[in-house]
Amino acid sequence: MAGQMAEATRVVPALCVFPQVLTKRSDFLKAAKGLRHGTAGFHLQGRERAADETAKGLRVGFTCSKKVGNAVARNRAKRRLREIARLVMADAGRDGWDYVLVGRPETTGTLDFGRMQDDLKQALFRIHGQP
Repeated sequence: MAGQMAEATRVVPALCVFPQVLTKRSDFLKAAKGLRHGTAGFHLQGRERAADETAKGLRVGFTCSKKVGNAVARNRAKRRLREIARLVMADAGRDGWDYVLVGRPETTGTLDFGRMQDDLKQALFRIHGQP
């Protein structure tokens, strides 16, 4: 009986799926030349990678300028951007694409989290040519 109880209450660890992160300045510059869509909480830039590029899957970069605020505010904004990307990109992002989420002053760190998720979904649909 005790063995059955232990198996029934076993907790399965949460699966953490996160896309590859952009780190090279050249990748950020290439994404800046691609498609873009602004929302209230952030600005989304995206581009489809060329066939000769070796990277696989989707890649995401995050940036917040000093206009967003001091280091604490910028880090908070980037943490929020990372989390909405983790939650949304697995379903709405496309393989072979690079995305950059740019934080906006005073809103990225304070805007409602659910609204930011909805805004990212909408921005991805717009970039990919869907209504």
